[in-house]
Amino acid sequence: MVKKRVVHEPLWVKTLLFLISGAFLFVFIVLPLVTIFREAFKSGIAVYMETFSDPGVMSAIKLSLLTVLICVPINTFFGVFIAWLLTKYRFPGRKVLITIIDLPFSISPVIAGLLFIFLFGSFGWFGAWLMEYDIRIVFAVPGIVLATLFVSFPFVARELMPLMRELGKDDEEAALTLGASGFQIFWKVTLPNIKWGLLYGIILTNARALGEFGAVSVVSGFVRGVTTTMPLYIDILYGEYMFRAAFALASLMTFLALVTIIAKAVLEYYIAAQRKSMEVKIQS
Repeated sequence: MVKKRVVHEPLWVKTLLFLISGAFLFVFIVLPLVTIFREAFKSGIAVYMETFSDPGVMSAIKLSLLTVLICVPINTFFGVFIAWLLTKYRFPGRKVLITIIDLPFSISPVIAGLLFIFLFGSFGWFGAWLMEYDIRIVFAVPGIVLATLFVSFPFVARELMPLMRELGKDDEEAALTLGASGFQIFWKVTLPNIKWGLLYGIILTNARALGEFGAVSVVSGFVRGVTTTMPLYIDILYGEYMFRAAFALASLMTFLALVTIIAKAVLEYYIAAQRKSMEVKIQS
């Protein structure tokens, strides 16, 4: 029997890698985060809170939250639907549909915004019809929602597809033979098995919807107090040299991002535990 030789890296190599990684993380992640909160609170709590009494800031926060509240449920529903379709059935054009799902990942958000301009703008394909009925899509809230839906769509589907593939069809088929309906199978069998992956996809969708800038900036028209989300309003404030207000609003977005990261880490732990239990179940 041939014994495998265990190779240990020298201590100086491990130390060097640790120092390089630590320095990189400090310069590019920790230091910017500390700077955001330092600049936001530099003038004191009272001045910081005063920023949020600005009607433009509150309008941006409300619009961002409204966009998230619309986009996350819609993308969650269709993400689950498409993941179910692609993992449980075989049909012509399936690979094409999988490729289309990845389009928001592969094209620039700015291009995505331009696509909606060409579709729904004044000189777009549907522009004349929309103008005839006085319906505004671009440079209005519907355009922001559509652009955000596009860029944040793949996360739920992409998270659920490998998980559903690993789960297979055995549990659903067993429930079907026992007389369960399609809704009962999904609610009592499929959903409990995919719940952690689904929550993970929802968190990623929420993060992308909340922080999207490129596509939204194209379709919003930067109408202050009407079509400016938090990222857009931060850009406006910074461009007007209102640095204190810009950093205050940026600190709120950063705080929400940190909450998302913590939730993501917790869910990753539960997802890993779920997959480990699945492997044990398969082996047994």
